[in-house]
Amino acid sequence: MPVRGILGRKVGMTQIFATDGTLVPVTVVEAGPCLVVQKKTADRDGYTAVQIGLVEARPDRRANRSRKGHFDRAGVAPMRNLAEVELDGDDELKPGDKVLCDTFKEKDHVDVIGVSKGKGFAGVIRRHHFRGGAATHGSMFHRAPGSIGASAFPSRVMPGNRSSGRLGGRQATAKNLIVVRVDAEKNLIYLRGPVPGARRSLVKIVRSTFAKPE
Repeated sequence: MPVRGILGRKVGMTQIFATDGTLVPVTVVEAGPCLVVQKKTADRDGYTAVQIGLVEARPDRRANRSRKGHFDRAGVAPMRNLAEVELDGDDELKPGDKVLCDTFKEKDHVDVIGVSKGKGFAGVIRRHHFRGGAATHGSMFHRAPGSIGASAFPSRVMPGNRSSGRLGGRQATAKNLIVVRVDAEKNLIYLRGPVPGARRSLVKIVRSTFAKPE
């Protein structure tokens, strides 16, 4: 299928055995089913893509009138989560068509985009992996950030300086993961390694732009 991505929810991590007996840690993602809500064309929008929505057990009953009108034009029920994914080229996808997890196959390389777990306030050692000071010889500098700017000029902290603060809870991308298994009957994709987010959190799986050509 020419569509390059799909929406899903993270189920959790487990491990499976490969054909050669190797134990592989995998993250299970319930990917789709999704429905095409809107199609972008090069003539009208300047690029080719589709807007897809994740079909869930309970439809979105709180959609306002403008949002309902958007879904009515596509002839589908309102959905809470939408995303835009690219197409590999011109195709016959139209609003109302299904996008399923079998758009990917084993050994495909994908990027997974999600919101990382929020961990609250953290210091610079945990948040930015600062080395810290000496632990012995009377040192009183252990987990402090150190100098954060010159005193004479410009006598202020420059924007973007690394400091303590909120850790996690922001968009993160796991790059170049390998699809280990696809279960089309249960809408499950098994990805090698971890992906961002907590269980049942929303993730977007797209074909990797970081994969090296074979």
